[in-house]
Amino acid sequence: MSGDKSIMKSNARHLRANMTEHEQLIWYHIRRKQINNIQFYRQKHLGPFIVDFYAPSIRLIVEIDGSQHFEEDHCEQDKFRDAYLREAKIHVLRFNNHEVKYQMDGVLEKLHYVIEQIKHKR
Repeated sequence: MSGDKSIMKSNARHLRANMTEHEQLIWYHIRRKQINNIQFYRQKHLGPFIVDFYAPSIRLIVEIDGSQHFEEDHCEQDKFRDAYLREAKIHVLRFNNHEVKYQMDGVLEKLHYVIEQIKHKR
């Protein structure tokens, strides 16, 4: 089991060093507690998954989906993954590459809104 964990850590480290253009775009806006003073971490290992961005203080994941996420197999994997994370009481917020690149104001607005909703439910 510890071998699996070290492999996941290594994979997460690799993904952090090789973020996609769209991950870099959103990271620029959410790093250093820029959104509602919430700390996000990149490419975080959670259970059997590595998530794009995770804010542990409010249990929120932000995923940036490329075009492969619209393929049937990948959609099924995402549904399974989201269900697993919801069962762990973690919120999952998804944006696609197009939204991040061309509608960043809307993405950030929705992110602010979701964070406020989560905070008020506590």
